[in-house]
Amino acid sequence: MSDNKIVSVSELTRQIKGVLELGFANLWVQGEISNFKLHTSGHLYFTLKDEQAQISAVMWRSRVAQLRFRPADGMKVMVRGNITVYEPRGNYQIDCAHIQPLGKGDLQIAFEQLKQKLFNEGLFDDNNKKPLPEFPQKIGIVTSPTGAAIRDMIAVISRRFPSVEIILVPVKVQGLGAAEEIAQAIRDINDRSLVDVIIIGRGGGSLEDLWAFNEEVVARAVYHSKTPVISAVGHEVDFSISDFVADLRAPTPSAAAELVVKDKNEVVELIRNFCYTMTSTMNNSIDSYKQTIAHLTQSYSFNKPHDLLRQRSQHVDDLHRRLEQNLTHQYVLLRQQVTSLDSRIKTLDPTLVLKRGYVIVRQSNRIVSKRKDASNGAVEIEFHDGSIDAEITGKRK
Repeated sequence: MSDNKIVSVSELTRQIKGVLELGFANLWVQGEISNFKLHTSGHLYFTLKDEQAQISAVMWRSRVAQLRFRPADGMKVMVRGNITVYEPRGNYQIDCAHIQPLGKGDLQIAFEQLKQKLFNEGLFDDNNKKPLPEFPQKIGIVTSPTGAAIRDMIAVISRRFPSVEIILVPVKVQGLGAAEEIAQAIRDINDRSLVDVIIIGRGGGSLEDLWAFNEEVVARAVYHSKTPVISAVGHEVDFSISDFVADLRAPTPSAAAELVVKDKNEVVELIRNFCYTMTSTMNNSIDSYKQTIAHLTQSYSFNKPHDLLRQRSQHVDDLHRRLEQNLTHQYVLLRQQVTSLDSRIKTLDPTLVLKRGYVIVRQSNRIVSKRKDASNGAVEIEFHDGSIDAEITGKRK
């Protein structure tokens, strides 16, 4: 053992680290992502594997910010980076500087991922779409001031409805910072209530050229806009995220200009039709009222008002007579009822019974109607013409 140099674990690991990191630099490695994790620090950790082996991988936060798509488990990718050794564990890993999906490009994957995310949040819901004003007075256009798109839109709008005011908000439409400028322009227009409708867009180009209109910041600015937004990005075959969020998608900038304003000649013709319809309707109404008036002036009631008044007066007299008859009949019925009740009351008069020789015996302020109820002592005997005091002394029989 004395002939062999003894090294520590740390020293051995540093030697291995030096060999690996110098010998395996700037590699392209292909594999499938598994165990993907986005740490709270912003770093990405995952495993890159194939059918027979696997290697740990990491991408630091500063590089993650440059990714246009979100890696996920099961995604086949190519990564470029250096082999490094994590000394505390003695693990080797690939430090990724770039991740590129296999098959679909990173922009296409980023497009599909953002589209699905915003769809799930309801940003594409038709119930959130705002109607465009039928006759806008001011139109805001968010685009490049030097592109062909703005010239085409101004030409079309000026030809179709020259009285409309166009407000251009110049922005970059591609490259670094373009999405932020577009989103800020939309917010500024809303904050100042400058226009009745907004057009955002640009001419055609590659997916990379149109990418600013696929950024989430633009999509959310369009969604939160209180002013209706038309998205006119690229050619008819091009679709952007802003197309799905906007209140209306136009296939081209020129088409957007045609959709936002009506042709002045069509409007003039529409006004003429309205005037013709209104005139015809008014003349028909006048003719109808004339016929009604003529019919009224020729009616019996209009020409013989005195006869109508006499008929009404006679009708009132007839009602008065019928009312008197009803009242008289009711009076007779009530009088008969009163007479009948009076006769019944008289038949129940106790004095009539006393006149026939009967008397009422009271003892102790109560009427004695039975022999067994009477007791020896003072009693009062009432006749029909008065009463006398008496006393019961005899025996009961």
